[in-house]
Amino acid sequence: MRRLGNTVTGAVTAVALCSGAWLLSNGTASHAPPQPSPAQARSGQDGERPAAPALPPSPPDRIRIPAIRVDAPLTGLGLTPSGSLDVPPAEQRNLAGWYEAGTTPGETGTAIVAGHVDNADGPAVFYRLGALKKGSRIEVDRRDGGVAVFTVDAVEVYAARNFPDEKVYGPANRPELRVITCGGGYSRGTGYQGNVVVFAHLTGPGGG
Repeated sequence: MRRLGNTVTGAVTAVALCSGAWLLSNGTASHAPPQPSPAQARSGQDGERPAAPALPPSPPDRIRIPAIRVDAPLTGLGLTPSGSLDVPPAEQRNLAGWYEAGTTPGETGTAIVAGHVDNADGPAVFYRLGALKKGSRIEVDRRDGGVAVFTVDAVEVYAARNFPDEKVYGPANRPELRVITCGGGYSRGTGYQGNVVVFAHLTGPGGG
């Protein structure tokens, strides 16, 4: 496991979320989660949009993405003994996690949030992440009582074997957020074949 700046890197971060137990038991045709269209991919202008001034460090407690009806508590994630990022407990469907040894959402750098797309019982917290559009709003409640508001720059899907570690996890010179879950093709033998990644930047503090 290598590190870039203050974020952990490696495709194992999201691959661990990708067993697809619900699809395995119910079939793929009618239950596959939405995937981002090419129109939501990052363009040359997306990384140049102005960001709001960085916020001081503060752990996050909750994430809300109104466009896809996400309103979920956040738990801290560490590293497993093998060096990969741990994941939230699969049985808690409406729970996401953030890499607590890295950047906190709102401060300068790349903050990482990850969550399951489904579990054995059905859709989980980020089941609809692939349906998110550019310009959508993401709100993160911080322990200091503030709210970090992010605007989505892009939503992309990557095959696990070609996961762009540096693009997703690399350091940033402004406050940025990545939200990650499973996606791409699906195999009954190995689960999801890739990851959906949302890229967003801080556009201000605000109300919930």
